[in-house]
Amino acid sequence: MTAPSIAPADAELLRLETAMTAIASNLVDLDDNPARKDLDKTKLTGRTAAAWADATDALTQLWDGYRMLTDVIAEARSLRDKRKLSDADRAAFVHRVQGRSITLSTTTVPLAQRGLLGAGQVHTTCSPAELLSAMEAAFQTAVTVATQAGEVWQKLLPAAADATAAVDNVRVLIRLHGGPQATIDEADRRLGAFTRTLATDPLSVDERELFTVRDLVARADAERTSAAELKEALTQRLADAHALLDQFAEAQRAADVALDAAADRFREQDLRVVRGPDLRPDLAAVDALAAAGQWALISPRLADWTRRARERLAALRDAAAHNDGLLVARNELRGRLDAYRAKALRRGLGEDAELTPLAEAARTALYTAPCDLDAARVAVNAYQDALTATIARNGR
Repeated sequence: MTAPSIAPADAELLRLETAMTAIASNLVDLDDNPARKDLDKTKLTGRTAAAWADATDALTQLWDGYRMLTDVIAEARSLRDKRKLSDADRAAFVHRVQGRSITLSTTTVPLAQRGLLGAGQVHTTCSPAELLSAMEAAFQTAVTVATQAGEVWQKLLPAAADATAAVDNVRVLIRLHGGPQATIDEADRRLGAFTRTLATDPLSVDERELFTVRDLVARADAERTSAAELKEALTQRLADAHALLDQFAEAQRAADVALDAAADRFREQDLRVVRGPDLRPDLAAVDALAAAGQWALISPRLADWTRRARERLAALRDAAAHNDGLLVARNELRGRLDAYRAKALRRGLGEDAELTPLAEAARTALYTAPCDLDAARVAVNAYQDALTATIARNGR
C-alpha cells in the first residue's frame, strides 16, 4: 500500500502555525480591549446583554479552539520532525493536519435510545481547518459587539456629560434669575433615562434622544431669558442679517460681472460659478416671525440663515476673484509674450526659423477663445526658453 503524500499536509501545517501566531496576538488584543473589559464588569441589560452573552460564548469557544488547535499542531509537528517517517507515521501526520482529528465533544447515548449495534457514545469531530473557520466566526462575533459598544461609549459618554453640564448650568441660572422649570425638568428626566440606557445597554441607545435633550436645554435657556433681552439681542442680529444681505447682493453682482467678463474667453471648466437657492425669502420669513413677536422661534432660524449667507458670500467673493484672475493671468502672459518678441526683434531674431513657430503657437494659445491658460503658459514658457537658449548660443 502506497503511503499518502505529505506535501499538502506540510503546507497546511505551515498555514496553521502561521495562523496560530496571528490568533494569539489578536486574542491578546481582544482580551486587553477596554470596551471588552467594561462589558465584562458592567451589569448589562437589553440588547447589549443578549449580544454580549453570545459574544462571551464565542470567546469561550475561541479559547477552547485555540487550546485544541495548539495541541493538534504540536502533535503534528512532533510527528513531522521525526528523523525518519514510517508509512504509519505519514498517515498519522496527514490525518492530524487534514483529517477530522479534533474531538469537539463526546455525548453518551442513553441505553433506551440505542439499537443493538448502536454506539454508546457519539463523538463530534472536525478538521483543524474547520475548527479554524469556526474560530474566525466566533472572533468576529466577539469583536463586533465589543467594538460597537466601545464606539457608542466613546462617542456618546462625553456628549452626555456635556449635556448634563448644560442642564445643571441652566438650572442654576433659573434658580438665580427666575424662569419656568417645566422644560428643564423634562430635559433632566430624558437625559437621566438616556444615560442609564447608555451605561448598561449601549447597543440600544438612540442618539436622537440626546439631540432632543439639547433642544430642550436650549428652549429652557431661551425661556429663562426675559422677553426684552431676547428681543433686543435678536433685533440687532436681524439688522446684521439685513446688512449681510446687502453685502451678499453686491457680491453676487461682482461675481456676475467677473463671470460675464471671463465667459467665452476661457474654457467652461476653468470658470467658477456659484449656484444656490434665493436666500431672501428665508430672511423674509424670519422678519415675519419678528413682526408677530415670535422671538423664541427666531434664533435658530436666524443662525442657520446667517451661516448659509456667509458661506454663499465667501463663495461668491472667491468666484469673482478666481474669474477676474483668469483675465489678469492671460493679460500677464500676453505682456510677457510681447516683451519676448520685442527682445527677439532687437536681437535680429524676428524671423528665426526655430523661434517663429513657437511665438505663433503662444500667440494662438493666448488669442484664441476659449483660452486654455495652462497650455498658453506652457507655450509662452517654451518660447522664452528657446529665445534664451538662442541668444546664449549667438553670444558664444
